[in-house]
Amino acid sequence: MDLFVEYGWLGWIIVGGLAGALAKLLMPGKDGGNIFVTILLGIAGAAVAGFVGSMIGWYEPGEGPGFIAAVIGALVLLAIYRQVKKGKAAG
Repeated sequence: MDLFVEYGWLGWIIVGGLAGALAKLLMPGKDGGNIFVTILLGIAGAAVAGFVGSMIGWYEPGEGPGFIAAVIGALVLLAIYRQVKKGKAAG
């Protein structure tokens, strides 16, 4: 069952929250993000993974990415978020 398709926006929030939380667990450190940032990070990571996956041909249009792809997308966005935040703190 694909939560993204089955439950719509609620599925994106649930999977996004889990993916964002797992990404923060896998990449510990101080980034100052609260639970809403974590959820948004996971949702954005899933969206990026879905977009890139459909561009490469891994997913059909309208099909959501898998949970692992959402976590990988969230990890990438978390790394970018930390670099941007580090740059603002230095400047």
